[in-house]
Amino acid sequence: MIPLIYMGILAVSLLCSTIYVYIWHKHFDVNFSMIFTIVPISCIGYLFFSLSKNLGEALFAQKIIYIGGCFLQLFILFGVFNLCGIVIKKWIKLLLFVLCTLFYLSVLTAGYTDLFYGKVSFKLIGNTPVLIKEYLWLHTVFQFFVIFFFLIVLITICYSWFKQRQVPRTIIHLLLIPEVICIACYFVGKVFSMSFDPVPLGYVLAQLLYIFIIKRANLYDVSNTAIDSMFREQSIGYISFDFKYRYLGSNDTARKIIPELYHLAVDDVFGYKQSERKVRHFLDSFKHDNNRNSFIYSLHDSDGDTEDEKIYNVNVNYLYDGAAKRGYIVTFTDDTANKKYIRLLDNYNEKLQEEVEAKTKSVIEMHDNLIMSLAMMVESRDNSTGGHIRRTSDGVRILIDEIKKEGTLQISDEFCKDVIKAAPMHDLGKIAVDDAILRKPGRFTDEEFEKMKHHASEGARVIHEILLHTDDESFKIIAENVAHYHHERWDGSGYPEGLKGEQIPLEARIMAIADVYDALVSQRVYKEAYDMEIANKIITEGMGSQFDPALKNIYEKARPRLEEYYKKQS
Repeated sequence: MIPLIYMGILAVSLLCSTIYVYIWHKHFDVNFSMIFTIVPISCIGYLFFSLSKNLGEALFAQKIIYIGGCFLQLFILFGVFNLCGIVIKKWIKLLLFVLCTLFYLSVLTAGYTDLFYGKVSFKLIGNTPVLIKEYLWLHTVFQFFVIFFFLIVLITICYSWFKQRQVPRTIIHLLLIPEVICIACYFVGKVFSMSFDPVPLGYVLAQLLYIFIIKRANLYDVSNTAIDSMFREQSIGYISFDFKYRYLGSNDTARKIIPELYHLAVDDVFGYKQSERKVRHFLDSFKHDNNRNSFIYSLHDSDGDTEDEKIYNVNVNYLYDGAAKRGYIVTFTDDTANKKYIRLLDNYNEKLQEEVEAKTKSVIEMHDNLIMSLAMMVESRDNSTGGHIRRTSDGVRILIDEIKKEGTLQISDEFCKDVIKAAPMHDLGKIAVDDAILRKPGRFTDEEFEKMKHHASEGARVIHEILLHTDDESFKIIAENVAHYHHERWDGSGYPEGLKGEQIPLEARIMAIADVYDALVSQRVYKEAYDMEIANKIITEGMGSQFDPALKNIYEKARPRLEEYYKKQS
């Protein structure tokens, strides 16, 4: 009869564990997963004991039973701590686990040594097995620890009731019940020496209550439910990166917005391809200033049809692993409907819009003139670069013309226009260089040159501030890149970031050729102008080390026009 009871208890226990597996969620506490694993194992031990026919079988079953006796209270304690929002140090958790493990190892010696039990004998009373045991001091210590775990759980629940206002009252009430049931069943079985041990029944009742507690507690966990709700929202895309801009993952919505993600392997560095630069710019902006974390991202169809345009609000924030910052997460929220509604309203004010555009054009022209004036003012401070801005701008224009004629580089007309427009701004950072260095009538010392190097990153910062509120996001990115990276070298030996190869933006690679060519063929305070043949040799030999080798053919085709242009300047 008793084996049938234990079979029924085991069946209910396995059913509870099956339900737990079915409802399991990645946010469930691992301690409760351990509880739902150990209880059925312990119930199997009770069933085996009820079927044992000799001392060896009874001791084997007893050792299975003690898996629950040694570890269940520990995992219940850890689970209660987590549900009550109480953090305990890892070394304390480890110490308690080691103690429980040592207790269990001493149980395994039963029948071989006198650590846990002294003399042990076995007999059958009818069909009921009885194990007669002599308890030693280690068993007494074990019972003390069972009581100790119970008291700690009780104290934790009482503390949470009075002090932890964010712990749900329902959870606190329910946590106490399975603990009391298990302890009561344990001591009832010990005190009354019943043929049927009520402990596994207490375990199963605890399982039933824990299923309800876990489901309810997960609902109260706002951080987890909010994350799950957000990820199920199909209009929101997520991309995550580590601090080195290595791609960590994305959801399907993000991959539809940026199809290049489908071909990007996890841990690949993101942002060096032309199509990825806009998102890379979002990350750069946030990295330099955490307050700059909101952007607009527009997505057109292949025909450029604005009717099918998608507009996303982009938000950049830190990616957290617990309390630690591990990288960045970029969120894309579809705002197309709102933006198109605004456009619809604008259509009703067409005349007003035309006036606004006219005013805007005037403001842009004034803005461009202001930037050019600022660039000329900076140049006027530099004794060595008279006319450098005008000449390099014309040099960039010549190179861009040849790129468009050749057609091997897939660049848009807008890109070409923006690079030409950005060229005069490449040395704006010199505004921050001390006059004593900038106006020095000779070569720089090593220390002076190091200070001069700062003009590249400083130029990017100045341009970012000047163009902070511009609507032309693509021009802003190109202008910053031209200023920031025009002294980078193809082999990675340039400054300020030491970028190499295609890590250097194309616009900066083009600017570098025009900038160096002008420096070679123009007179400076520390040198005479080089002959054009010598300058050409230096540029050509630098392809693949200083300059992009893919631009060699472009330069060679542009060379006659460059030489003709500079002859007119002399």
